[in-house]
Amino acid sequence: MTSPEPRHAEWMGLALAEARRALATADVPIGAVVIGPDGGVLGSGRNEREAHGDPTAHAEMLAIREAAATLQELRAQDGEPGDGWRLEDCTLVVTLEPCAMCAGAIVLARIPRVVFGAWDEKAGAAGSVFDILRERRLNHWVEVYAGVREPECAALLRDFFAGHRAG
Repeated sequence: MTSPEPRHAEWMGLALAEARRALATADVPIGAVVIGPDGGVLGSGRNEREAHGDPTAHAEMLAIREAAATLQELRAQDGEPGDGWRLEDCTLVVTLEPCAMCAGAIVLARIPRVVFGAWDEKAGAAGSVFDILRERRLNHWVEVYAGVREPECAALLRDFFAGHRAG
């Protein structure tokens, strides 16, 4: 793991805002943003599995899809051909450690950095249960910054699940 930078906490605030939006659809409050090389947001997402009945509608997947589309559009405007889907020099910021599906998408999108808040001891794939992001047998490796604003990220999830158990 690498030590977080001050801007990571700021970016996590954007991901937390996305996570809170998931509460409106009774989705697990997980949020993600993809930050471009210039520090601007290229894509954002929140869990929308319940909202859309889609098991792949994880925050990271939606943020990655939006970022790739945005990047493709920006490159087209600049007259650049290119692989808009390659999110090189971008950073994915997510409130919960990515699962295996999302970690696979991160590797395939060639995202070089992931910043996450809370650990997922049951399904995490960035160092807790699996470590797909740094699997040396794959063709791309990811720098991981863990525990950024972890208490806030974990509390949001804990409160959500406590409310579901009580109700």
